[in-house]
Amino acid sequence: MLSNDSSLQSLTYGPTDGTADWCLVALHGWGANAADLVGLAPYLEIANFSMVFPDAPWPHPQAPGGRMWYSFPNNYDFRQPYDFADQADLQTSREQLKIWLCNLPKTTKIPLERTILAGFSQGGAMALDVGSQLPLAGQVILSGYLHSEAQTPVNPRPVMMVHGTFDPVVPIAKAHQAKTALTALGQPVTWQELAMGHEIPPQAMGLIAGFCEDLRQAGENTLAQPLG
Repeated sequence: MLSNDSSLQSLTYGPTDGTADWCLVALHGWGANAADLVGLAPYLEIANFSMVFPDAPWPHPQAPGGRMWYSFPNNYDFRQPYDFADQADLQTSREQLKIWLCNLPKTTKIPLERTILAGFSQGGAMALDVGSQLPLAGQVILSGYLHSEAQTPVNPRPVMMVHGTFDPVVPIAKAHQAKTALTALGQPVTWQELAMGHEIPPQAMGLIAGFCEDLRQAGENTLAQPLG
């Protein structure tokens, strides 16, 4: 299903009979789009989850049909120190994504407290940035990094980071820096380092599914506890 809400288009996958009581939102990377990620959804095999995949606001300058959350400087290779925070395209994406996520429960009927925000590469950076401002159940950062200073999240939530030892695009040192920054803010991080490059292999899919199922089960157990 294709939707256009708060200026971001998105694709959805999952139960349409109202049985989904949790939501997974996944943000694509630079030059990809929602269709790239939605193709992975059947392999997650997570029950009772609605999955939503938004397109970034900006067209990619080189990849036909590709989108981006913000541009990179010419010849940028992630090893150069650079602060993206002042870029107008990032500021626009940040605002639009936050509004879109805040409005998402109106469509899914699932609160943000039962929503997990995931992102790959540049999408992972967006998930770290905007995710901290929302009362999410958890975050999954795949081959990601911090594009600006880490912020204390508005509510405690676990974060799983998955990164390739041989990532030729986003050096694993960037992920280590993000993990250190999140830990310093008191955010619990589960670190998963895989012998891979810049990709989402079946092993990573299994880790994502396990993380989502564990959070859902923990949430159900909390709700089942008697009051008083």
